[in-house]
Amino acid sequence: MKPAPEAVTGPKIILQGIHFTLTDAMQEIMREKFSVLLRHNDYIVRINVRVHQDQTMGTEHHYTATAQIEIGGPDLVASAEGKDAYDVIDVLVEKLDRQLKTRQGRRKDKRNHPESPEIDAALPKIT
Repeated sequence: MKPAPEAVTGPKIILQGIHFTLTDAMQEIMREKFSVLLRHNDYIVRINVRVHQDQTMGTEHHYTATAQIEIGGPDLVASAEGKDAYDVIDVLVEKLDRQLKTRQGRRKDKRNHPESPEIDAALPKIT
């Protein structure tokens, strides 16, 4: 059976681990969390997520996650840092969720409250 074309399956969520391998469980959790963002806008083309692991002194790891939402207009970009990869992903999803809600609110404000054009001259009276 052939896989469904991209137009049918919807936008893509691309996950990338830098300096470590994303486990299947982590990928599944990330896909679930980032798929929630797709409900805000039908025009989201792609979500790119990069999780970068830095090994600091000793055995502690430091994670930096960056996500880019490709959408009509300027792309939305957010990043988060921390010592636990799952917490970093949660913070990143919350940031992007706020950005998408703000963007959607601005679009609705422009649609519902259009600015009237400024007219310098007085309008003539019709008799």
